[in-house]
Amino acid sequence: MNAAAVLAPIAVSKTARLTDPDPRPAPGPDWTPPLDESDLRRVLELITAWSPLDVEAIYDDLDAAIGDQAPPQAATPELIGRLLNHQKRLSTIAVADTKFPPTAAMVQAIERGRPLHDASLPAEHRQAVGMARRIAFVASDLLDALIEARYIKDAE
Repeated sequence: MNAAAVLAPIAVSKTARLTDPDPRPAPGPDWTPPLDESDLRRVLELITAWSPLDVEAIYDDLDAAIGDQAPPQAATPELIGRLLNHQKRLSTIAVADTKFPPTAAMVQAIERGRPLHDASLPAEHRQAVGMARRIAFVASDLLDALIEARYIKDAE
């Protein structure tokens, strides 16, 4: 069979017209974006800078703070900074959704952690380790409460 014979049945005359209505939907009202350009750029920056919650890293820092050995003196200030960051992110997760308010355990852990954010870093290593451990215990309690309430998943 040649190509002309195959295409012959579907050939359309030059005078044929489509009688079906236009299949495209009718245009709707003009759409206005909910944010202006600067706000959209800010949202893009936040999304680009966002990093997922790394529960395994939180567990590693908790272990470094409250494990069998005290963290080395040189690493303690950085560890405290990471623990405070973990605590802040976990607190934000706990209160982020108004449809699911934080549990009593979450609220208690958040309240216990607030004074630790305002505290200054102790100069003596033993006191800095004590501060790191207090922050770690609060972060651990908050992490456990969030996992138990299924706000976040445990490290798998």
